[in-house]
Amino acid sequence: MASPAISFGALVTLKELTSTSPHFKEGASLRVTGKLQDYNVETAIAIINDGAATLQVDTQHLKINFRISSIYQFIGELHIDSPEEAVLKARVGRNVDGIDLNLYYQSLKLLQEFQSDQIRKQDA
Repeated sequence: MASPAISFGALVTLKELTSTSPHFKEGASLRVTGKLQDYNVETAIAIINDGAATLQVDTQHLKINFRISSIYQFIGELHIDSPEEAVLKARVGRNVDGIDLNLYYQSLKLLQEFQSDQIRKQDA
């Protein structure tokens, strides 16, 4: 019997990841990027932020040396604790210091526009 395929991580900004977002659902596979605000070694919980938006990331399966204020990207599944709070259970994580976040977010916006256009063309 074939095992279920691992879903790719949908590119989402922390600012977009609100309770009204279509990505804010139990088990959603996401890729998020943010600055490390805090890390608890005992619980392996990292808190990343992008401006005022924050997200808790469970890093127990990763082997990364975390540095506060560095920028990290994680891919994992979202687990919702309450309507306003979620934890991303990371299966992949990497340090992306040196990334130009403004350029990254501009390219992400263009990608989302392109994907929306493709969906509209298919529906027409």
